Amino acid sequence: MKILVCGGAGYIGSHTVKELLKEGFSAVVLDNFSTGKKELLVGGGLIQADLLDRAALKAAFQSQGIDAVFHFASLIQVGESYANPHKYYGHNLVSSLNLLEAMLQAGVKKIIFSSSAAVYGLPEKIPIPESHPLNPFNPYGQSKFFVETILRDYDKAYGLKFISLRYFNAAGADPEGRLGEMHDPETHLIPSILLFLLGKKDSFELYGTDFSTPDGTAVRDYIHVTDLASAHVLALKRLLTAQESDVFNLGTTRGYSVMEVIRAAEKVTGRKVVYIPKPRRHGDVPILLASKEKAERVLGWQLRHSGLETIIETAWEWHKKQSGEVDGCGSKWYKNA
Repeated sequence: MKILVCGGAGYIGSHTVKELLKEGFSAVVLDNFSTGKKELLVGGGLIQADLLDRAALKAAFQSQGIDAVFHFASLIQVGESYANPHKYYGHNLVSSLNLLEAMLQAGVKKIIFSSSAAVYGLPEKIPIPESHPLNPFNPYGQSKFFVETILRDYDKAYGLKFISLRYFNAAGADPEGRLGEMHDPETHLIPSILLFLLGKKDSFELYGTDFSTPDGTAVRDYIHVTDLASAHVLALKRLLTAQESDVFNLGTTRGYSVMEVIRAAEKVTGRKVVYIPKPRRHGDVPILLASKEKAERVLGWQLRHSGLETIIETAWEWHKKQSGEVDGCGSKWYKNA
């Protein structure tokens, strides 16, 4: 089967393409490379196009014989979404509507959507089950919530079947060293720590030391990106066989505070993390953990790489390699960053 992977040159998308190919699927990456990196392409076909270009989308479906779609292509920075909600609503909603229109025109009615824990808003229950009320409070989370709503309506009206995967904190890198995180700018916690330790960031800022947690720093659910990718392939297989729309959390149910992550990074790297305390960011909650019971029960999903030290070790090896610290042949991306 041929799978169109929108945003397949990004962090999670590229790991999922690798998993798809390993499982015997044919993959075609569609990416505009605004944030995706050609260094993260691991095989399959490639269409360089933008989801905002309806004609290019229509041509892609007409030429490729697509059976199902993964939709990773969205803007993801929560802070930026507060500052520029028009950008987030405009891109994340319009691009999704264009993609769904092209799918329906081509008779393709199966999609895996990259959603977010941000759709839940302030947790009423920890760990968060999929049945938790949806009450997002930032524009990024709202945009994901709106797309999920659209998907439910398209299922009812047009028979388009979807699985929405609500991510918690993706982290780590391909254990084989082929892929990793290449965001610019980098805002995620673990790579920010590691880039600071490699001298690629001038400072490391710790946002919030007064949360109602044991050490005062926020607790989050970190999941290895390879485990995340395997869940996507399992979700695709489920969608192809069960022909039912559904939603699943992708997390571990095990939380770590920012300070625990810092200490683990120090242990793995043997280097001291010097941080600058900063006030908590707008909208940050003390604890955010996923219930993984449904994904395990329905998809048969198993975590294989999501221990905190394994996450940090794989990310550390990736970032060292990219910086040239391992073999002396540093990445052009880092040198130009």
